[in-house]
Amino acid sequence: MEDELAAFVAEERLPDTFSLTVERVCRPLAHMAAEARAALGHTAVIGLCGAQGSGKSTIAAASVRILQAQGLNAVTLSLDDFYLSREARGWLSRKVHPLLAVRGPPGTHDVALACVVLDHLSRAEPTPLPAFDKALDERRPQAEWREAMGPVDVAIFEGWCVGARPQPKALLSRPVNELEQMEDRDGRWRRYVDRALAEAYQALFSRLDRLVLLAAPGFEVVRDWRTEQEHKLRDRTGAGMDDAAVARFVEHYERLTRWILEEMPGRADWTVPLAADRTPLA
Repeated sequence: MEDELAAFVAEERLPDTFSLTVERVCRPLAHMAAEARAALGHTAVIGLCGAQGSGKSTIAAASVRILQAQGLNAVTLSLDDFYLSREARGWLSRKVHPLLAVRGPPGTHDVALACVVLDHLSRAEPTPLPAFDKALDERRPQAEWREAMGPVDVAIFEGWCVGARPQPKALLSRPVNELEQMEDRDGRWRRYVDRALAEAYQALFSRLDRLVLLAAPGFEVVRDWRTEQEHKLRDRTGAGMDDAAVARFVEHYERLTRWILEEMPGRADWTVPLAADRTPLA
């Protein structure tokens, strides 16, 4: 197992400090997942929620490596890979609200597909796993999707709003940032997002057997995390947003991110507080 983790750290070019994350988060997360699988007797779906740039995809991947080294059939899935196509979001932007052209908030995912994929993982056959190309802002062709051979023991399903609940209606009336104040003056966009979260997304999240929250110290650090993430994307692909575009982009996520940090710790199976440098606090 140690060789597997060392190979993973090298492949991902992770800093030495990630060893602390392995001990404080990845190993306990893998243990929780294995226990859930044993208790349930079928595929255990572990929801991993965390703000943009919090490291959830890396943590999920490392935890899956640990589970696989223990002999379990484990996979990681990302809510990001279920984004609606650019064409579909364009239709929503014309019919409902212009802000729905931007991927990310509830209402911009193919929730029905995500439900089908999670349900299919328990079958003794391959499950195609959708993939989304963020640089192109488009879902990849199905020929490029991964396949998970079932039945899967553990699926770690990560995403920035995985497991989130809708806000009380009274909180929707007041804008939380300049984007909402200037581009959603009547609140139509945020009401649509909240309604989507209250309806289709709860059907998706009802499939979670456990819920883990990576809790950022506050929304203020999320812009820095997301900017760093975009720099890496540009270095790797030559495409991506500049810093000004990132600043505007994260405003689409601000309302629900703040709500998750306030509301979810009281009901998550495990909340992992993070420092500003993403280090998990004891």
